[in-house]
Amino acid sequence: MVTNDGAARPRVLVVDDDASITAFLKRALAYEGYQVEIAGDGPSGLAAALDSPPDLVVLDIMLPGLDGIEVLRRLRAGESDTGRLPILMLTARDEVSDRVAGLDAGADDYLVKPFALEELTARLRALQRRFEPESQRVLRFSDLMVDTASREVRRGPLAIQLTTKEYELLTYFMRHPRQVLTREQLLERVWGFNFEAETHVLEVYVGYLRNKLESPPPGSGGASLNRLIHTVRGVGYVLREP
Repeated sequence: MVTNDGAARPRVLVVDDDASITAFLKRALAYEGYQVEIAGDGPSGLAAALDSPPDLVVLDIMLPGLDGIEVLRRLRAGESDTGRLPILMLTARDEVSDRVAGLDAGADDYLVKPFALEELTARLRALQRRFEPESQRVLRFSDLMVDTASREVRRGPLAIQLTTKEYELLTYFMRHPRQVLTREQLLERVWGFNFEAETHVLEVYVGYLRNKLESPPPGSGGASLNRLIHTVRGVGYVLREP
């Protein structure tokens, strides 16, 4: 599945027997840009992951038919497609033994129920970054480079320090070069929800990015660098060559 801007939606398999949790996660993760598949027990979750390996798995420990630890062991013992599959374990108890068992069986991360959606999505994004191939992890455009694993940003040889929102906004531009991105699209994808129509937060952050990306490098004699983020009047912005 692809988004309206043409980017592939990461596939997440959620394996949990609590219907209220799976219904909530299916709606919430879809809103965050994921394609969500649900399995309600261990055997069906294992079969779904083996038949068509997703990009990420959210796996509960307490499952009917086959518990989450055994599902995890069998996935890790499988072919390379599931042996390196990013897996986040869910546990209903903050027990050290549960966490140790999950991590020893090959889980990449764990989260204790009840959890905040913001923390779950942050952990999923971190797993995506860890498992991205270098061709997707290191983003390049013109003389600009963003390493999404280390969060390093450079323009030519010059390192650029960005705040969290500045980095997220720039990364979204870098993943959609030469595409005109609407104001609403940028607000939704970077800030996660629609702001009031009259807000100027996007314009402010584009200004911050331009200042940092265009600042004259030391020893340049004061000449600013070429602009890469351009305004498309009445629509939004585009990352393109000067």
